Amino acid sequence: RNTSGPPIRMDSSATATSASDPSQEHVTNKADALDLEQIKKELPIDNETKWPKKVREMHSHHFDSTVWEDFKFRNDDIVIATYAKSGTTWMQQIIGQLIFNGDPSVENGLSPWVDLRVPPKDVKLSALEAQEHRRFVKTHLPVDALVFSPKAKYVFVARDGRDVAWSLHNHHITANDAWYDVLNKTPGLVGPPISEPIEDKREYFRQWFEKDGYPFWSFWENISSWWAIRHLPNVMLVHFNDLKTDLEGEIKRIASFLEIEIDETKIDDILIHCSFLWMRENGEKTAPLGGSFWENGAKSFIHKGTNNRWSDTLTTEDCREYEDTARAKLGEECADWLANGGRID
Repeated sequence: RNTSGPPIRMDSSATATSASDPSQEHVTNKADALDLEQIKKELPIDNETKWPKKVREMHSHHFDSTVWEDFKFRNDDIVIATYAKSGTTWMQQIIGQLIFNGDPSVENGLSPWVDLRVPPKDVKLSALEAQEHRRFVKTHLPVDALVFSPKAKYVFVARDGRDVAWSLHNHHITANDAWYDVLNKTPGLVGPPISEPIEDKREYFRQWFEKDGYPFWSFWENISSWWAIRHLPNVMLVHFNDLKTDLEGEIKRIASFLEIEIDETKIDDILIHCSFLWMRENGEKTAPLGGSFWENGAKSFIHKGTNNRWSDTLTTEDCREYEDTARAKLGEECADWLANGGRID
């Protein structure tokens, strides 16, 4: 299968290769060198499992992938992974509700974006180290740019790229001055700053598609990297479409994967609190920083939650080109799943 970007390196050790210093061969996670023999006693891992290895760093107006080198994994950590605008906040809400048994007061801030370059690494990691509950964090990195741990469970959420681009346009065009200031003026910026978006949605999509994720990060690398490890015992793939069509079924499937027993007396509360309407009406809790970086606050961040808004705007040729590229970059099976969803067991 053809994929964009470097292939995912797999190894039976849980070490990370430094991309920033190629002279260093196998640099272990400095904060918590993994004792694989002890982990194998605690978790159902066979001796032949090949674990992904970190082979590069990613830096941008958003990213600082080096944070993962100092993240101290615990045995029950949960990592929520997506490209972006693919159901990330929704999955954070679902997992938060499962961990806290339907508590309506759970806030998005409990689940930080680890590889976002703000706040500073020491502030972020200290806050995470102080958490006493089961931790659930998020990443937008491809697999080969993060430290992958056999200790954690990974839930990857995907969505058709056309829906992603439409949601990204709203995310980008409603961002306020504070958003630009934080991303562009915080010390340590690597690469160009992010600028204001094209207003026309089709032109925005064309630019994002033709430059593979511009001005954010590669879409095809992200999808292909997580698809490549879908059969690992601590990885689960979820599709946005399936959350839309069978929320209760998907929540129960996620709970089973995370080994969380659902209190049946709380399932109705969990479903309500994970509904798009409830999340939008309670955006001060469910949106990052309560939506303070977007015009109109959380109602801009938690916007539509619907698919196919591009269908009346993109041309037949636009769609054909996107679908052909998806098949070329991902292969038939992955491209079909990305477009339509369906459970990957």
